Amino acid sequence: MPETTRRILVTGGGTFLGDNIAAALLAEGAAVTLLVRPGAEDKLGPLAQRVRWATADVWNPASLRGRARGHEAVIHTIGSMTADPAKGLNHNWLNFVSARNVANMCVSDGVHHMLLMSSARAPWVNNQYLRAKREAEGYMSRVGLTATIIRAPIAYVRGQPRHPFYWLMTILGSTPILSWFGFGRIGPIPVDMLARGVARITLDTNRTKTIYYAGDLKRRNTAREARRAIPILPSSSLPQQSSVHPFELLDEDTPFGWTPPDKRG
Repeated sequence: MPETTRRILVTGGGTFLGDNIAAALLAEGAAVTLLVRPGAEDKLGPLAQRVRWATADVWNPASLRGRARGHEAVIHTIGSMTADPAKGLNHNWLNFVSARNVANMCVSDGVHHMLLMSSARAPWVNNQYLRAKREAEGYMSRVGLTATIIRAPIAYVRGQPRHPFYWLMTILGSTPILSWFGFGRIGPIPVDMLARGVARITLDTNRTKTIYYAGDLKRRNTAREARRAIPILPSSSLPQQSSVHPFELLDEDTPFGWTPPDKRG
């Protein structure tokens, strides 16, 4: 590996968003390490041959010790829109505690830059989920990290069937005037565009902002990339999205898809 290659650590290996961001980083010439939940190593598929990877539980600080050492930045993709209080899995535990542990790992391992996949505010997004994400955003700055926050909309795979709700929101988010009234921030975007945007923002040494939205991600793609489906992962390794009510699909954790074990155990 050339000494000038930039090393980036991504949490959430083996998940929809984590793997796409890892692939986008590879395409930009970065060296990638993926953190994979114990027992989920097989979910990496062919990506396992192109990255370094290690198992770790982001809800167990001890398992994170030393994992970020030698990396330039950490991208945290893990969280959940779906809480299960009966199992002790509230939004604070799922979304704030995991991010807090990763931020503390960065501080301990000497990594100054952490990028958090957060969420844009939308009528269908749970307020407790948003509150936990906002607390995670603030925590990164409080512990002295250079924080980059991606307030992302829902992501989808181009060419796969989508509920009409998604089509409508995407159209509204791309229509001039309507997009100026907030739809541009919450309209779903293709996951390849989102992942490229995140990768390029992470690697940009001239970043001028802390918080980025869908429009910022889109502008990090070329016109050709925006018009055409240019996959960054083989279609065989992408999850299939079911055709269900849009609010049910939102709760299936796209793009956030890694939840901890039952705390009662």
